[in-house]
Amino acid sequence: MARFYGKVGFVQSNVETRPGVYKDVVTELRYKGDVLNNSRRLDGEKINQDFSVGNRISIVADAYANNTFFAMKYIEWMGTLWVISNVDVQSPRLILSLGGVYNGPKATQTPVAP
Repeated sequence: MARFYGKVGFVQSNVETRPGVYKDVVTELRYKGDVLNNSRRLDGEKINQDFSVGNRISIVADAYANNTFFAMKYIEWMGTLWVISNVDVQSPRLILSLGGVYNGPKATQTPVAP
């Protein structure tokens, strides 16, 4: 079983940053765990097929991850940001299922260790 150590992105939508100004706030934290499943798939029969992975990564969750797992949007795996399509809570771990490439908002600051 392969090991994992990398960034997980949490996106909180519509946070008021100043009076009357709302935007998405992205926080990245580093987690460690195990790669449970490592696979890829091609979706559709187009010229440029949609590429996604079927990986499942188990991370050791801290209190922040347990309380805000619903805000997990992406994970960095093999140098690419991937969408977290499903989170399965199996305390003290979270099982993250990966989907396609993530193209949404990203954190601008350096990730912090939990």
